[in-house]
Amino acid sequence: MDRLDLTILKKICARRHWTIGTAESCTGGLLAAMITSEPSVSSFFRGGVISYDGQVKADILEVPKTTMKTMGEVSLPVATAMARGARKVLKCDWTVSITGIAGPTGGTPQKPVGTVCFAVAGPGFEASSLKYFKTTAVGENIRKDIQRQAALFAFDFLLSAMN
Repeated sequence: MDRLDLTILKKICARRHWTIGTAESCTGGLLAAMITSEPSVSSFFRGGVISYDGQVKADILEVPKTTMKTMGEVSLPVATAMARGARKVLKCDWTVSITGIAGPTGGTPQKPVGTVCFAVAGPGFEASSLKYFKTTAVGENIRKDIQRQAALFAFDFLLSAMN
């Protein structure tokens, strides 16, 4: 599945007059692209920040450099700070963030390829989740498959938080 069913999200946002945004690292804007591939999302989708580099996380999303240094860019505290920062910079009600190791290289024994951290921030609400995505893909397709899985999980994570 490479398309999202935005029906429920549209209804929730319309009913509650909420707006959403994204902060993405390892997915490179894939979730935002999936959302904006559907018509009529401009009524609730504010935008996204692709913070692939740590300096962008620090400068735009205000992720503390000390957190990135001590916990690593792929960590729940960084994902949470990304979601908070995106909510602030995009001036929206809800945000979801994604930071991880999509591969096919870059993993370590502690954080193997497929490790992805997520966070959702909304009115009086924050939650984070660490997932490990497995894939049977090979080569470049490893990366694409993990990015797709992460974007789909992030969408579901956001939707469940908003419900």
